[in-house]
Amino acid sequence: MTRYILKRLLNYAVLLFIAISLVYLLAGWVLNPYAVYAARQPPVDPAVIEQMMLRYNLSHNVPLLERYGVWLSNIVTSWDWGRSPEGAYVNEQIASRVGVSIRLMLIGTITSIIVGVGIGAWTATRQYKISDRVITFLSLLFVSTPIFVIGLASQVLAVHINRTTGLNIFEFVGETGRTGNYPFAAVFDRLQHLLLPTLALFITSAASFSRIQRNLMLDSLGQDYVRTARAKGLPYSKAVTKHALRTALIPTGTYVAFTVATMFTGATLTETVFSFNGIGRYLVETIGGHDVNGVTAVAAFSGVCVIVGAILSDIVVAVLDPRVRLG
Repeated sequence: MTRYILKRLLNYAVLLFIAISLVYLLAGWVLNPYAVYAARQPPVDPAVIEQMMLRYNLSHNVPLLERYGVWLSNIVTSWDWGRSPEGAYVNEQIASRVGVSIRLMLIGTITSIIVGVGIGAWTATRQYKISDRVITFLSLLFVSTPIFVIGLASQVLAVHINRTTGLNIFEFVGETGRTGNYPFAAVFDRLQHLLLPTLALFITSAASFSRIQRNLMLDSLGQDYVRTARAKGLPYSKAVTKHALRTALIPTGTYVAFTVATMFTGATLTETVFSFNGIGRYLVETIGGHDVNGVTAVAAFSGVCVIVGAILSDIVVAVLDPRVRLG
């Protein structure tokens, strides 16, 4: 197992290096850091702008390959991912926003996987019954509704509940707000601000996972090996859990691993609606701000997440499917 993982990591590391290099070269060719200062009032002296671009390794007067060499050298020698056109350190921006994204995504993602997969497997065993039709309708409704609509609707409902009860039950603007003097007030405040965005992510993700798992489970229930197990006298519940469910979880494990890996940069709308300064929102800001180094750093973070997801996917498939050998 260890040897297999190390070999896979080596292959992924080579691919990641190539992908990040291509992103930097493409961003350096397309983005124009000088545009950040074009509309400044009063205007900034072009000579001053050029000095800043040279200092930040963003000057168009320096060949792109030469800038790439300096950028790569800084990463290898000092883990310095560069600076934005306005001088902000990319390392600090990424470090602060990764924690925000993890707090925002962790609870909602884990609960949506467990609940969504469980509901999908359960409704497959009750095909065409009332419970299956109701859950199918709700799942399709939530899947087809954009996340920002669910987020805004939850905010409207939260405001109504707060006004009706006269209590400040829900907080949903930013990561923190007003804190009291009681013990663990800061922790409770953060949890209070995480409630609505986590709920919005949970609803959409759980609905999606349930639809996928239901279809996979239905396909497994119709296979010959399940019918054979039933014909040999195996109880229906055991045939479902030991044979159909285990087989249906194999493709789900692969899908979940890669989905979780890309969720950190895919929660842009959720972060925007609830004013969370996470990685997804930072990606949009870096593209709009012509931040070559920032865009590349986000791409590198996304690539690492995908690699982690790929390794987890390989391990999950090997655990669930005894036919897979990692030797």
